[in-house]
Amino acid sequence: MHTNRRLIVNTALMTGSSIVMRCIGLIFQAWIVGRIGAAGIGLYQLVLSVSVLFATFAISGIRFAATRLISEEMGLERGAGVTGAMRRCACYALFFGLCAGTMVYFLAEPVGFLWIGDARTVRSLRITSISLPCIALSSVMDGYFTASGRVWKPTLVHLLEQLVSITCVMWFLSFAAAGDLEQSCAAVTAGGACADVVSLLMMTAMYALDRRKYRRGGDTVPHLTRRMLAVALPLAVSAYARTSLTTLEHLLIPRGLKSSGLTADRALAGYGIVHGMALPVVLFPSCLLYALADLLVPELTTAQVSGRCGDIRRLVRALLYRCLLFACGTAVLLLAFSGPLGRLIYHSDDAGRYIRLLALLVPVMYLDTVTDGCLRGLGQQTRCMAINVLDATLGVVLVWVLLPRFGLAGYIFILYFNECVNFTFSFTLLLRTVRRCCSRAGMCCMRSQRRGRSLRQGSRHCGTARWATAPRMFWLPPRRLQRERWTLPRWKPCPMPGCWKL
Repeated sequence: MHTNRRLIVNTALMTGSSIVMRCIGLIFQAWIVGRIGAAGIGLYQLVLSVSVLFATFAISGIRFAATRLISEEMGLERGAGVTGAMRRCACYALFFGLCAGTMVYFLAEPVGFLWIGDARTVRSLRITSISLPCIALSSVMDGYFTASGRVWKPTLVHLLEQLVSITCVMWFLSFAAAGDLEQSCAAVTAGGACADVVSLLMMTAMYALDRRKYRRGGDTVPHLTRRMLAVALPLAVSAYARTSLTTLEHLLIPRGLKSSGLTADRALAGYGIVHGMALPVVLFPSCLLYALADLLVPELTTAQVSGRCGDIRRLVRALLYRCLLFACGTAVLLLAFSGPLGRLIYHSDDAGRYIRLLALLVPVMYLDTVTDGCLRGLGQQTRCMAINVLDATLGVVLVWVLLPRFGLAGYIFILYFNECVNFTFSFTLLLRTVRRCCSRAGMCCMRSQRRGRSLRQGSRHCGTARWATAPRMFWLPPRRLQRERWTLPRWKPCPMPGCWKL
């Protein structure tokens, strides 16, 4: 009951704050569109796609690694382990953040001229290099507060960060010349960089006040570095591959649109309408699901470590069912009010038309978000990222082939195809993972039977044992069972009474 209550409270808190931030961000984005135009939004989206690539390198999977590692140490009530994990995660993030910032600063001209193909992005890329170490360190603090269940602290920081970003962008844009896309893009980027610096300062101050409760004994927990790298590095490699392919796809889109017969400015405007205007509106209601996906990681990790199979199945089933209902309702509303939304927010009929086209994709996109959160919480982050890499590879190939022939219509088809493929593979993997977790729980209960423990006692902890996963002791003859007993690994007691496992 305590776990469910905490999950509900944290979800409500994150959802409310996400709704507020999304509303503020959507209104502010509409103001920016009116200030710099659709072409300016398209240019900023190109800079943002490259920035996301280097930000992925700066983070290198450390946020999820910090959340999982700290959740495990807190579950075992080891204060020294929490402190040691934070120290190692901060050093890891600082190293990769500084490397990413240095690369962006010195490679800004080659990336802008050769990769993006627009010299107006060089200044914005150099401004981005300032924020990358801050983003890496902030992700560690965010993972810590998520694992500890005090999500209101990063939520408050993110809200203040957005307010700082809006204030700085409006101030910087007041100095930019009207119609100058280079200065406008640099002003928007500089506002985001200032917000990242302020966010890191506030996160650090909150953690400095919170860490005093873990000053108990020295750092005596073994293998913390190995455990951190075992989670972070595979996730980082997969994230590199996926983000690189996604960035390549976004850079190929304007070129493909130009090959279809559009001018350079119209290609940038079309890209900006889909990615900078229509998609934010379609993804706006998903703030609830993103909050759930973040909170699922420590909850499912704790349930998996404790062997609570029933909690895993019940939580996953309830989340998928509610997500489906929410997504279908959202899709109906977007279909009904797409035109008024486009005119109200962006004063554009084209935006409303693309909102209507993307509304049918909402159930698949939202279910995929929750499915990915469940997989990450169950320790399947590597396979989940492999699916995302496959999705990004298909996206690059299809953009290269279809966009020169079909233009924006081909790109809408690519979005539909990739999302359906990604969700199919992710959902299949989730079903197999939940079944495997329950199978291990059932094996744990049956092994407690071999030690003379009651099956009923073990099932209280591990969940309902299924006959399909029962061990061979139910059909092996007594002599063979006695012979195989000595070949089994040595058992150790489970944290809960009445259960034994490896």
